[in-house]
Amino acid sequence: MTKSFESLGLDDEICAALRERGIETAFPIQSMTIPDILAGRDVCGKARTGSGKTLAFGLPIVQMLERAKPGRPTALALVPTRELATQVRDELTAAAHAKGVSIGAIYGGDPIEKQIKALRSGVDFAVCTPGRAIDLIERGDLSVADVTKVVIDEADRMADMGFLP
Repeated sequence: MTKSFESLGLDDEICAALRERGIETAFPIQSMTIPDILAGRDVCGKARTGSGKTLAFGLPIVQMLERAKPGRPTALALVPTRELATQVRDELTAAAHAKGVSIGAIYGGDPIEKQIKALRSGVDFAVCTPGRAIDLIERGDLSVADVTKVVIDEADRMADMGFLP
């Protein structure tokens, strides 16, 4: 049985942003995880590519986001590649905009100065590759002290690459 995003507990602004993109009903992974994430529970989800995992973890986090201080995001997603970092950011941008919060992709291979500038202007939800996140933490340009929500996306691939939480 398909469920509406409203019935899962997502607020009107996010649901309207989804409708504008032609997204009306939730995929199974979204129906199973969104209510638990909104309730503050830890979730471990596994689903195939194209199943809606990004919206499953991202929408409730965007809804619960608190505004960040410069260089101190309140949510962090670790992803294995820069392509996935930009994909996650792009997938969640409309919902973030609807809620008045910002999401930024932080990854190697792109000028670090541009990312530092974005962090200093206030990124609420940082989607990072581990290497660039570590670089920015060591430089003092990124702090995880205010992070209250963490996602490890594609955890199996991250472990294969040597990242162990």
